[in-house]
Formats: sequence, C-alpha cells, structure tokens
Amino acid sequence: MYKPAWFVLEDGTACRGRAVGADGETFGEAVFNTSMTGYQEVLTDPSYKGQIVCMTYPHIGNYGVNEDDVESCRPRVEGFVIRELSPIASNFRAQEPLDAYLKRHGVIAIDGIDTRAVTLRLRQQGSMRSGISTTEPDPGRLLERVRNAPDIGRVDFIKQVTCEEPYEWPLNPGSLVDAPTRQRANAPTELRRHIVVMDVGVKYNLLRRLSALGCRVTVVPAATAAAEILARKPDGVVLSIGPGDPAIATYAIETIKGLMGHTPILGICLGHQLLGWAYGGETFKLKFGHHGGNHPVQDLKTGKVEMTTQNHNYAVRIESVPGAGVEMTHANLNDGTVEGMRHKTLSIISLQYHPEAAPGPHDARHLFQRFLDLLEEVSHA
Repeated sequence: MYKPAWFVLEDGTACRGRAVGADGETFGEAVFNTSMTGYQEVLTDPSYKGQIVCMTYPHIGNYGVNEDDVESCRPRVEGFVIRELSPIASNFRAQEPLDAYLKRHGVIAIDGIDTRAVTLRLRQQGSMRSGISTTEPDPGRLLERVRNAPDIGRVDFIKQVTCEEPYEWPLNPGSLVDAPTRQRANAPTELRRHIVVMDVGVKYNLLRRLSALGCRVTVVPAATAAAEILARKPDGVVLSIGPGDPAIATYAIETIKGLMGHTPILGICLGHQLLGWAYGGETFKLKFGHHGGNHPVQDLKTGKVEMTTQNHNYAVRIESVPGAGVEMTHANLNDGTVEGMRHKTLSIISLQYHPEAAPGPHDARHLFQRFLDLLEEVSHA
C-alpha cells in the first residue's frame, strides 16, 4: 500500500502523487532526463548529486534492477520523479523491483506525476529548487522549505562523490569481473597504456571502456596534486565526469594547470569544463541543462553527427578562453553550445558529452580510441 507524497517546485508548482521509495523528505535542483531506458544508470550516476531527476519517459521500472548496471557504488540522486512505476519487473536479469531498490538505498521517490507537464515547466522557467516529501501533508509548508534550501550552485558536490583513496581498476584484477559491479569485461591480455583517472565523479563505464581497450587504470581522488599524479608516470590522464559548478573546484583546476604540457589529457563532461577554467576561460549555467541519451552533436572537422548521452548544467564559453591556442571541435546541434575542444599545441582534447554512454547510444565510443591514438603519437614524437 503506497502512501501519498508531494513534489513541489520553487515557483509554487505542487504535484500530489504516491511515495514509491524511501520515507522522508529531500531537496535538490529539479532536472528532467529524456532517456527512454537506463533509469538505474541515471540513479547511480555521480553527476546527478544534488539533483532531483524527473524522467520524461512515462513507464519506469519495467525491467527491474540488477547489480551489473550500476555506475557507482550506490544511488547518487537526491530524489526521483516518475509518471508511473511498473508493478512488474519483467526481465531475466532483474534481481529486484525498482521500488525495493529505492527503499533499500534510502532514495525518496514519487510517481503519479505528470512528468511531461513538469518538463515543460522546467523548459519555460529553467531548473529550479524542488522537494519531495512523504511526511509533509501541507504543500505550502514544503514550498517554504524548498525556497529556503541551499543553492546547489554553491555546494562542492565533487568532495561528496570522489574516492577517498587511489585504487586500481578492475578492483579484482585476477578475473574478468569488475567488482563491485560484477560487470564482465572483454579484457585484453596485454595492458598497453597506464591511464590515471582524476575522479571528480567517475562512472564505472568510463573505467570499463578504458580497461577493455587495454589500459591499466588508476583512479585518484579529485584533490590529488599534479606532482603526485605525474609521479605515477601515466601515459595519459583522464578528467572524469562529475556534478556541480566547475568554478567551485579551484583545487582541481590548479591540478589540471599543473598537468598541462606534461602529459596528454582527455577531459569528459565536468572534466571538459574544468579544462575550460584551466585554459583561463569560464563556464555559464544552461537554462535547464542537457540530460538524456538523444542529444545530436556535430564533429566540426568531419561534419559527422553523433547521437550522444549527456548530463550537465554548465557549458564552456569558448570566446572567454584567451588567445588562439584552443579551438572548438564539436557543437551541440540543438543550441550551438561547445561539445568539444582541442589544444592546438598541447596534447589535450575534451568532450562535453559522455562517450562511455551508459545509458545511451554508442556513437561516440570511438573517441576513447582517438585518445589512445594521441598517446601513440606522443610516445613516438
């Protein structure tokens, strides 16, 4: 038997629904995700820290949950909003239904919400603070607490999701299983390159892809100094995906400045934005962000268009980068924002979207190989 719950936006929009997760109250920035599948990957993506995610696809939970498809050790979203929770988990891989998974991990969620109306509201007004409560019967009182909630743009969420100590991936190198996710990898017999991943909110599938391409992967915390990273003698450094406003992470920006010119670098999503600041540029906040698995991006050199997975609220302002040393390589075809950059003299490339997908299309997966090709060029230079 489900109990009533409220979902409230800071503009006063109040939606009554059913509590389908843990009991309690939660606050975060409301964003919408346009993926049709992959709700478990969305829930466990560290770059959603601080956000309440509204899924536009109306039927969520129909294939259940399993431990193979998580993108971090636990759910990271602040809350979850859906139109209709499937009462049946119909898939041979399912280990438990979605509502049980949400309750087990303490995720407050609500269904029975007109998520497309919420999405339209967010597109018109922009991302807003929001709250879900299964304990407050008065939406007016909940609204007051929503409006008094902290501005997530002032919170350093990277420190809440980064690893505490360096580690090697796979965590269980004696097998083909990438514990703790039990994800079977097509691991090559020879590890050709050593990649250090700076964890500002890394997803497991990024590590899986690098490992599957023959890389020895070391993950280090976000606050690791450049000298410590370089002391590991990496062939290249990957700046990972992550949550929040990149301008707050001054420690990470300083580390990146210390790496530039000493090792090849690939920046992805938040890592791409942090590179923008390290170049001397700046970022700006998008009205409602890019969240989903169906965003068209054009490679400006080849003209090729790829469908991409994205999850970010900020974009690099390319004209703010001083000098002529950095060029834009990829553009978002929906709004023209920067989706990729390249340094003209240093071995540094970056992407705003997620080439590891999970969930989403695999159109951009080849870009990992492009980075490895760059490492080959540097080693033979």
